[in-house]
Amino acid sequence: MITKPDGNLRWVTFFGLGHMRPFPGTWGSLPPVVLAMLLLLVLPDAAYAPVMRLAMLLVAIAFTLACVVLGDKAEPRFGRKDPSQVVADEVAGMALCLALMPVVDPGWGRFGTLILAFIFFRAMDIVKPWPAYSLQDKPGGWGVVLDDLAAGVQAAVLLWFSFIVATI
Repeated sequence: MITKPDGNLRWVTFFGLGHMRPFPGTWGSLPPVVLAMLLLLVLPDAAYAPVMRLAMLLVAIAFTLACVVLGDKAEPRFGRKDPSQVVADEVAGMALCLALMPVVDPGWGRFGTLILAFIFFRAMDIVKPWPAYSLQDKPGGWGVVLDDLAAGVQAAVLLWFSFIVATI
């Protein structure tokens, strides 16, 4: 079910995506992965890694800023701390994970790495291992986004570990 997004909060709901049910955080994690897949399809192999990393860093910065600036408005609008409708934090965290992940050899391995990044990020975002869980206690928009940025870093570390183990 999709509900009408608040015009002032379109950035934090990722233009209404946060109103999708079920699992709005999962929906919110998809746009960076889709962008990375599109870049993979259109860019030459040599350009993919630097362009994808730069694009993901820009996405992470833009949606982190959206959370920080608009988080204080979103929480009272949706009636709770870190409301599920706010998915800009998932966009930022997933983008950070993709910016930090290993880029494997060209071909289907890159698609597999993107899918694994998505799975690892969602797992870290849901479980919230230390220090992610405690970062939610920060005030306003920082409390909305910091735990997801931590989950993005944790997922990237898992990807690197998996990559290293797979190449041994």
